[in-house]
Amino acid sequence: MTTLWDTTGSAVVKELAAQRRTGGAVLSGVALTLIVVADESRVAEAEEAATHAAEAHPCRLLVVVRRQLEAPAPRLDAEVLIGGRLGPGEAVVMRMYGRLGLHAESVVLPLLAADAPVVTWWHAAPPDRLATDALAVFAHRRITDTSLADEPLAALRTRAADYAPGDTDLAWTRSTPWRTTLASTLDSVSGRRSEPVRVHGGRVEGDSANPTAQLLAGWLSSRCGCPIAVEDGGRKPNSSGVDSVALQLDQDEEVRIHADRKGGAVISQPYRPDAGVALPDRPLGELLSEELRRLDRDEPYSEALEAATGTTELSRRSPEREHVWFDPADPENGNGARPRKRAAAKPAGDS
Repeated sequence: MTTLWDTTGSAVVKELAAQRRTGGAVLSGVALTLIVVADESRVAEAEEAATHAAEAHPCRLLVVVRRQLEAPAPRLDAEVLIGGRLGPGEAVVMRMYGRLGLHAESVVLPLLAADAPVVTWWHAAPPDRLATDALAVFAHRRITDTSLADEPLAALRTRAADYAPGDTDLAWTRSTPWRTTLASTLDSVSGRRSEPVRVHGGRVEGDSANPTAQLLAGWLSSRCGCPIAVEDGGRKPNSSGVDSVALQLDQDEEVRIHADRKGGAVISQPYRPDAGVALPDRPLGELLSEELRRLDRDEPYSEALEAATGTTELSRRSPEREHVWFDPADPENGNGARPRKRAAAKPAGDS
């Protein structure tokens, strides 16, 4: 590891190139560039999660920490690591002071892995409009986490208003075990009948203020073609905020999945004994790793977000954004900010 104090972007590029020349096989097979935007208070857990994800998805890891934007003079401190504490690949941790933090892309762009997709993850409060952050504009995928917001449901509506294909949310990723269990259970009922199951209604019980519970209900609503609401009550055994899901089927049958306190759930379905299934509260690194498995648009997420927020036609929006300059020290922001003509990278697989 090399630490560069009060340095420049050019010096960071040169140091990374110098270490790369001696890195050998450590640097082969980079699949993407992962940009992590984190608050100083969350850097340690962001680094731990990104390191876990990098073990499954070889990447160049660039951590951006914007500090003290009001500082009178811009400054950049950087750590450059090859095969060190942040995983087997290349990593650069950049702490930006003063107005340099408003132009983080000027340091990040020269560090992107050549010909590799770019994913930006905010382990912090993202901007209300991602187009105001150039680190979002040139990314193929953008990962936020509405559960970190002071008002998660308001943040969920903000993400819907600002949505572009390629956006996703770790609150959505937390619902994966529930979605997998529900899908396999309904498939089991269909197999017994030898015909498709029709869902006529249902409910998600848990914490109605949790965005994961709302997105799970939105996913069920979009898939089942009937409204599924989140009802308060019961225990909230994990970060999903979901205690149980009950679905009313045709032929007067019901499927119910109820979480227990041991990291699992009990499945109750017609004509079969209750069965247990693992439903663990997954660590942040596993959530991030799951999102890095796909670089195309996540249509089930957009459908769930539509149903959860009442916003329509999200999948029809353009996957490209134009950078809108935003200066937090300028009181006129939001009243005449003009977009810069910088189109976003298209999601992988788009023509």
